[in-house]
Amino acid sequence: MTQNTQKDPQSMSFLDHLEELRWHLIRATVAILIAGTIAFIAKEFIFDVLIFGPKKPDFPTYKGLCNLSRLLHLDESLCFKELPFSVQSRKVAGQFSVHIWTSITAGFIFAFPYVIYEFWRFIAPAMHANEKKYSKGFIIICSFLFFLGVLFGYYIITPLSINFLGGYQVSKEVLNEFDIDSYIALVRASVLACGLIFELPVIMYFLTKVGLVTPEFLRKYRKFALVIVLILSAVITPPDIASQVIVAIPVLILYEISIYISKAVIKKENKKLKKQS
Repeated sequence: MTQNTQKDPQSMSFLDHLEELRWHLIRATVAILIAGTIAFIAKEFIFDVLIFGPKKPDFPTYKGLCNLSRLLHLDESLCFKELPFSVQSRKVAGQFSVHIWTSITAGFIFAFPYVIYEFWRFIAPAMHANEKKYSKGFIIICSFLFFLGVLFGYYIITPLSINFLGGYQVSKEVLNEFDIDSYIALVRASVLACGLIFELPVIMYFLTKVGLVTPEFLRKYRKFALVIVLILSAVITPPDIASQVIVAIPVLILYEISIYISKAVIKKENKKLKKQS
């Protein structure tokens, strides 16, 4: 019965669609929990290497900045010997709670391709046969953009934010001793926000397919998009212009790519209409 309803989605009732969605969500959740369990077991790698990596002076980003400083003869002004802050836990169950939620977040990141796969399986029955052929490409592109955004957030935004906020002091009388929840929230927000923002071309593709967006619309409101991008950059980065520009540049590039994608979709749809007529 399930296979038949998937082949003929128009015959399914609203409750049938909800039931189908429920099972896709359940399978995606199970995948996240399995990946999260693996992350929970690999505690040392997740925390000592990944989470607290940007806190260490030998982090690849800091090494790259240091090498750039030497190359430009800036007297190692971009080199970091030690970040002037410490991380602490001030709650009884603080570290255990952080361990659980960090594992779930890591599980979502690692299981993202499968989550996208389940999303595709839910919407695929409503698509044409030739559109279903591109399912593998859709999953690969979505996963690639997401992981590219995650890497950008981890290696660019996170160290910039930690370095700026960790070294910022209103007075020498005030020591920077951050709670572990606050520190990990910064890392999590930077990584996930960038991962989701990098999905912009895919989002624009679907908005164009359903007729909500056109290339002309995207070009017309490019200035407003620039303002929105700068606001988003200000939200996920420390309050300095350099970091905001670093985030804004790739997002604006993705926006321009989205215009071409939208144009290609419209062109393809017009060709279909001409063939049908």
